[in-house]
Amino acid sequence: MNLFAKPISLRLVPLIVLLMVTPAFAQLDRIYDKAEDNVVGTIVNVTKDGVTLKRGDNNQEFQADQILKILYEGDPPSLTKGREFALDAQYDQALSELKTISLDSLPRDVNKADTVYYLAYCEAKLALAGKGAKDAAIGKLLAFARGYSQSWHFYEAAKLLGDLSLALNDADKALTYYKSLMNAPSANMQIESVYLQGLVNLKNQEPEKATTEFEKVIGLKAQSAAVARLQVLAKAGKALALAQSSKGKESLQITNQLIGDLNPTDVEMAARIYNAQGAGYEASGDIEGAILAYLHTHLMFSLQPDAHAQALQRLVDLWPQVGKPERAAEARQELQQRYPGF
Repeated sequence: MNLFAKPISLRLVPLIVLLMVTPAFAQLDRIYDKAEDNVVGTIVNVTKDGVTLKRGDNNQEFQADQILKILYEGDPPSLTKGREFALDAQYDQALSELKTISLDSLPRDVNKADTVYYLAYCEAKLALAGKGAKDAAIGKLLAFARGYSQSWHFYEAAKLLGDLSLALNDADKALTYYKSLMNAPSANMQIESVYLQGLVNLKNQEPEKATTEFEKVIGLKAQSAAVARLQVLAKAGKALALAQSSKGKESLQITNQLIGDLNPTDVEMAARIYNAQGAGYEASGDIEGAILAYLHTHLMFSLQPDAHAQALQRLVDLWPQVGKPERAAEARQELQQRYPGF
């Protein structure tokens, strides 16, 4: 049949043109930045430093640390749901979705990389909360890093490897992973690397080295909200270092000021500041003050698992010193129930 034997209605032309110029394999990917603004286009390049999105005739570059998430053309519903659960810290629900995905069924490497990453990410987060094996989580992250070494998730995986190593008291490996963030193109990530190295020194009970790293961060001229936040965390770290050096008064001067300016919606920051205050009170010999500070973390900021577990551990040790062993037993029971691997 000759399709052009009769004149074509002009009203059909736009539809016919659309079908002719829109190939069936056109990809529409959507990048969300950390302000949750989103841009649609086709991802044409992915490296560990970031991604390139083609929009019409132009390319737009996104550094890895600017990206909150990417929704890829070809994502199955289970990946879309699993990713959202993971970002919402609902790790068990995320794993339930992600484990249903067959990698062989996914059309693109980017779909596969996201699936493998979020599986490893969720297991790492659960392990850090004492709800999984940290060694196994490290294995999953290393497998991801080897298989998808150019994923934009690469540096986040390195940070998680550092977190897990530190939780396993392997400070040398933690330092190696955290130092690798210095290779990232992002200044924010490089600054975070310095802060994290300070945390390793705290773990090693090396307060002078820790203070040196924290002061590098504190002394910077903040160019972004992310850096300003790291500076507050570094001040809390310095306060804890001072407490480790038995300088309780100086430590409390820092934490009391930080609490006055505290944003209570930032759970990680609040929990770390109150734990640092507790350490400052301990260094000053004020056991009741320390208990109140750790109770603040326990009662108000229990969504930050590592800091919450640390607060519970200190309460286990401190309650008997004020004649309340039954409260210590309660804290120990909650610690064992919520963080069995702590």
